[in-house]
Amino acid sequence: MINILYCGNDTVFDGLLTCTLSILKRSKLDEPFTFYVFTMDVSHLKDSYVPISNAHMDFFNKVIKKYSPKSKAVLIDVTDIYMREFDKCPNEGAYCSPYTLIRLFADIVEGMPDKLLYLDADILFNRDIRLLYNTNIDGYEYAAACDHYGKYLVKPDYINAGVILFNLKVAKETGLLKKARALIKSKRLPFADQSALIRATTKKKLLAQKFNDQKFLHKSTVVRHFSKRLFWLPYPHTDNIKQWHVSDVHRVFKYYQFDDVLYEYIYLKNKFDNEVLHNEQ
Repeated sequence: MINILYCGNDTVFDGLLTCTLSILKRSKLDEPFTFYVFTMDVSHLKDSYVPISNAHMDFFNKVIKKYSPKSKAVLIDVTDIYMREFDKCPNEGAYCSPYTLIRLFADIVEGMPDKLLYLDADILFNRDIRLLYNTNIDGYEYAAACDHYGKYLVKPDYINAGVILFNLKVAKETGLLKKARALIKSKRLPFADQSALIRATTKKKLLAQKFNDQKFLHKSTVVRHFSKRLFWLPYPHTDNIKQWHVSDVHRVFKYYQFDDVLYEYIYLKNKFDNEVLHNEQ
């Protein structure tokens, strides 16, 4: 079993769908996948902070099972845990949404597997997920690749937390996520949960950049992470192009390797919207 964790509100559906399609299309399907999805209702903070809808999850499960009948998606509402742990904490209004914080609950949500691959939603797989997932992390709390900018600006082993292969058994023994939660509750951190994880780490395994490529796409790239990045032309600026911005992926990045994923995403998104419209009539 390959175990994957996503976190988010209902607006991350485009990311979940595109990322998962890339996994299923680029990987051998000889063993099942479980896609865990942590969500919550914190609409008191912002109107759009609502849980992933059952309609989206039902559709998501149908897509998964079309490729891999024994695979499944499991929706887990962590609202109660969030309110108990992080309500009104210093990092609730950080640069990112509070949904990035809830991956820090992986050790206290019942039934989570020992080996768990956390993925941000703005990711596409270019090669088989097993190249990453089968990494030996015995004795480590997690494995992660360096942050493209942080390894130059902060320190050489500064990791990006958008792709983390957790060993939850070791993480529970060392108290990794418990310590990270305590930091989140105690003071505002520059990069919220990423900063907390880094500061709480006892032992990590560094992965090659190809497992979290935040700027380039090479033949060897396993994971292309569409995070915010710096562009020099026509003038220095940052942009936050996501994989579901299909026209920009073509126009700016000149990527066509993912067209099978992105065109199926467009078809499925339209199909879902039409089904919803039909049910409302």
